[in-house]
Amino acid sequence: MSYTALYRKFRPDNFKEVKGQDHIVTTLKNQIQADRLGHAYLFCGTRGTGKTSIAKLFAKAVNCESPTDGSPCGVCSSCKAIAAGASMNVIEIDAASNNGVDNIREIVDEVSYSPAEGKYKVYIIDEVHMLSIGAFNALLKTLEEPPSYVIFILATTEVHKIPITILSRCQRYDFKRITIDTIAARLQELMEEENIQVEEKALRFVAKTADGSMRDALSLLDQCIAFHFGQKLTYEKVLDVLGAVDTQVFSRLLSLIMTKDVPGCIGLLEEIVMQGRELTQFVSDFSWYLRNLLLVKTSDNMEEMLDLSEDSLSRLREEAKGVEADTVLRYIRIFAELASRMKYAIQKRILVEVALIKLCRPEMEMNTDSLLDRIRSLEEKVEQGIVVAASQPQEYQNLPGSDTPPTPRKVLPQAVPEDIKQVVAKWPGIMGNATMPLKSHLKKVRLSLGEGGSLLMVVEDGVTFDYLAKNEEHKEAVLRLIEDYLGKAVDVEIRSLEENRQFEASYVDLSKIINMEIEEENE
Repeated sequence: MSYTALYRKFRPDNFKEVKGQDHIVTTLKNQIQADRLGHAYLFCGTRGTGKTSIAKLFAKAVNCESPTDGSPCGVCSSCKAIAAGASMNVIEIDAASNNGVDNIREIVDEVSYSPAEGKYKVYIIDEVHMLSIGAFNALLKTLEEPPSYVIFILATTEVHKIPITILSRCQRYDFKRITIDTIAARLQELMEEENIQVEEKALRFVAKTADGSMRDALSLLDQCIAFHFGQKLTYEKVLDVLGAVDTQVFSRLLSLIMTKDVPGCIGLLEEIVMQGRELTQFVSDFSWYLRNLLLVKTSDNMEEMLDLSEDSLSRLREEAKGVEADTVLRYIRIFAELASRMKYAIQKRILVEVALIKLCRPEMEMNTDSLLDRIRSLEEKVEQGIVVAASQPQEYQNLPGSDTPPTPRKVLPQAVPEDIKQVVAKWPGIMGNATMPLKSHLKKVRLSLGEGGSLLMVVEDGVTFDYLAKNEEHKEAVLRLIEDYLGKAVDVEIRSLEENRQFEASYVDLSKIINMEIEEENE
């Protein structure tokens, strides 16, 4: 006999075996007992939370010959036929592969025929959001007023893709993610039934990794059991199979980051990679660890929100004392950005290494939270008596006895040529004679002294620089303005501030030295 996967073998046979969806189970059982059945139901929620299982149980219950407390008996001919998939009363349709108008029209035609046996024909349409617009339209009228013996159950993981006209015709049931405690307890029951030894810590880790999905939890557990078949399944073995990292490794990594030990962080990442751990899973798990750390740091009553043993919780409290909340927020932000880039990255390891270096070196970033870390680092150095070298202003550098090599710097000559002085002093009047758009560009110019006593016009790179410097006609217009105003020609040089980032500190703005003659401009 072929092997049956755990999630198929232990599919619930009655409503009592359904875990984590009590609000839905209770409502459906009450409807069955009171004989107040709806004609269309919409089951929506994340994968593996029991949508299809409850739909089949509901189909069994409404056709059961002797239901007990709203649940199917499981022993009558109708229940057995539905369980074996041989019943003509329960029709399962995968909308992902049968999403056309013709497929739905076949259903509409079949609806007119009453069930050969039993009371109801139940149509279970899985992943109903995959239907085309035409298929939804074909379903509308039948969904609104089906025959009394027909029940539609629509299941979907993406309810936002379903037209409002369909939603308004259904009773909607939202399936919740199943808690870690509920999943772990169910796994423990099944392992005892299967006579397989598994550590409780291992089961809880599988439950946590399943992210609220009972089916995923059973599939992951099935994988771990197969890998270590015939052996007791321990926490370390589960980590090995799933490519995950022990939380103690995260504690080591946090300690290295706090001490700004870049080689240590890269070395620890090397260990993780050599152990065959999945880097995407590592990023996700470390982000979760940082989240737990932040919760412990910001509140004293977060035990219920953290799925941790008492030992792990005590260790986390100790670690939280040595780190500031804004620092943890910065770490979470960096790893959240990393997680979004990891999905399609080819060189994942390089991205992780860069993120770790950013954590250790806040000066690499200009964000507010990084600035707080940099200030805190300086304060710690001052408290420890470490001399922090500050960068000196330009005018105090290169003094006698300074170890820094002299840097060339242009200084203002003692005597600025009279022609240049006149241009700077009368610049508002010169601009006033210009026409638009030349006038607006000249307002953005800063005046200085160029090579050989020429007038240097400094312009930030962009539209203004292109307008004045790269168009000979515009440049000639500037020369004519100056010549007409002064009655003499002046050599003009136009330079971009972006050509050399050092240039900003080397030129002198003459307008701040020479008093301009403010004249009323003719607009």
